[in-house]
Amino acid sequence: MWNLTAQKRPDFALEPGPGQESVWDYPRPPIARRDNRLVEVRDGDTLIAGTSSSFRVMETASPPTFYIPPEDVKRDLLVRTPGSSICEWKGAAQYWALASDPDTPIAWTYARPRARFDMIKDFFAFYPGRIECFVAGERVEPQPGRFYGGWVTSEIVGPFKGEPGTGHW
Repeated sequence: MWNLTAQKRPDFALEPGPGQESVWDYPRPPIARRDNRLVEVRDGDTLIAGTSSSFRVMETASPPTFYIPPEDVKRDLLVRTPGSSICEWKGAAQYWALASDPDTPIAWTYARPRARFDMIKDFFAFYPGRIECFVAGERVEPQPGRFYGGWVTSEIVGPFKGEPGTGHW
């Protein structure tokens, strides 16, 4: 049973240094905040998406996920893939792959998000473990775990949901 709600950082959480934030200070349920830093998604030399108008979704114990406006994504390079999943907070997700590799989903969108996340309707989130993602020039590391899409940068500290031994979070 989940009982960690960012009301008090747990003893095992790392202490953030100057210019850092702890994922244990993020709220549950999650929130979306505008982020004006340059966010880019690349496949080698090919720019898939680039914006300075993303939303950063933050939830207790998870690295944030950046959502990019659809007009800043080169959709001609992507194809919809079969299947979907449900997020208890955001709703039903649809998946996207590179047209050159249609069997590997690299992104997801919410065509009909729940009301509290209407601001990310049709915005694209990308898996940094499957495609190169950058925030303000920093290459993003993927959140541990096969399903998660959090973006690990030097500005955040954990431990993060998805690491070994975190299944009960």
